[in-house]
Amino acid sequence: MVSNFNIPEAGKLTPYSALVIFSMGVVISSFLFNSIQMKRPFMGTPVSFSDYFKGRSKDHLIGIFGGAIWSIGMSLSIIASGKAGPAISYGLGQGATVVAAIWGIYVWKEFAKAPVGTKSLLNIMLLLYVAGLALIIVSK
Repeated sequence: MVSNFNIPEAGKLTPYSALVIFSMGVVISSFLFNSIQMKRPFMGTPVSFSDYFKGRSKDHLIGIFGGAIWSIGMSLSIIASGKAGPAISYGLGQGATVVAAIWGIYVWKEFAKAPVGTKSLLNIMLLLYVAGLALIIVSK
């Protein structure tokens, strides 16, 4: 862990420089993997890169907004991990999974047509996941 953001230990990055390098990797890999996926899709016909720009502006803005939210959350998690410690930072970071599951189950109703008893299993899963995260956080 970096204790001094201004002068890190030799061979270590500050959280800020790590985020810059990580962001560059995301941009580069996005162009690479998106291009491959567009040329060789798992299903459907291949599309050209120009087809990407035929989408609605609203859809692109939603994607950019989602990426910005994720980026801010990851940045804050990395910056805080130096003070909070890895266990607490990990536990809080995994809270995003809980939020995503709650949205999928209760807001978007992804399991509305699932067999009877599925909702109970999903509720138990959420409770156990949150309990596991709590145990990780208090293990500090």
